[in-house]
Amino acid sequence: MSDYLIKKYAGLTPYVPGEQPRDRVFIKLNTNESPFPPSPGVAAAVEKEAGNLALYSDPECTDLRAALAAKLGVKAENLLMTNGSDEILYFAFSAFADRERPLVFPDVTYGFYKVLAGLIGVPYTEMPTDETLAVRPEDYAGGRRTVVLANPNAPTGLSLPLSTIGDIVKNNDGVVIVDEAYIAFGGESALPLVEKYDNLIVTRTFSKSRSMAGARLGFAVANEALIRDMNALKYAQNPYNVNRMTAAAGIAAIREDGYYLGNCARIRETREKTAAALTELGFTVLPSDTNFLFIKRHGLDGAGYYAALRDKGILVRHFDTARLKSHVRVTIGTSGQMTRFLEATKEIIKEKEV
Repeated sequence: MSDYLIKKYAGLTPYVPGEQPRDRVFIKLNTNESPFPPSPGVAAAVEKEAGNLALYSDPECTDLRAALAAKLGVKAENLLMTNGSDEILYFAFSAFADRERPLVFPDVTYGFYKVLAGLIGVPYTEMPTDETLAVRPEDYAGGRRTVVLANPNAPTGLSLPLSTIGDIVKNNDGVVIVDEAYIAFGGESALPLVEKYDNLIVTRTFSKSRSMAGARLGFAVANEALIRDMNALKYAQNPYNVNRMTAAAGIAAIREDGYYLGNCARIRETREKTAAALTELGFTVLPSDTNFLFIKRHGLDGAGYYAALRDKGILVRHFDTARLKSHVRVTIGTSGQMTRFLEATKEIIKEKEV
């Protein structure tokens, strides 16, 4: 670091994204991207909007919010569009968490929560998941806290039922943020609870199920007062946070929703086939409501397995922490990609047994 960095950032530990290598071609099963391209209408919309790049984007995302509101069955005033769903977390943490309402989230979850809390300077508590890495709902009921739950959770793929989420929201005096980045692949959405509870924020993204990770588009659904609060922060930071091409791509993706729902169904089918094959190979595979699997195998070191797959041209994600180091997270790719992943895994097991 330089001599000019202010002291409050000296101990900041940044989030480490999954590898995006440029030195060789890999089968990328490490960052939970969709293996399928955007729908044809998205590409056409982006190309058309490129001619308008001399003009600022609509800060209110009027057309995009209208299209999404109609799709979700909510009012446009219940929506905030953002530059990826991580931006929602920044607005929500900044607006609703402080020393009086500190953050609470699981010890095994999306690593960005801890990093962002450190950046903003908000105190937080990590609640231990149980021996199966499942969230313990009783840890989040009651008190003046700001609760953050990824549901389905990452990197485990596990989810809580809607009734449990409802109890957590009802019994908290602070805001509850439910991060639904993977809800298109399984689990029960908390969207039906937004009208009932004024302390609930549901976040989603176009990155995973809508093949738009590179476009950076997310959104929050909440009551109008919470949306106004987060909008105040947006307009104080970056009023034009969603660019013109991303907004156009989002509208086109909503109109062609059937294409993406079909892709999600294919991913779920491939996920179950892959999970069954891994189980036959002796792996412990957590039940998944996402587009990835969290796996481990007795006698197979997680870091070594990751490295061996990388040598064979396949990237997965390994988390070098005490509770997770035996596991790897495997994004579900195309049927052909997963066949190659399983072949490589069999080769690695055979090599270890020699």
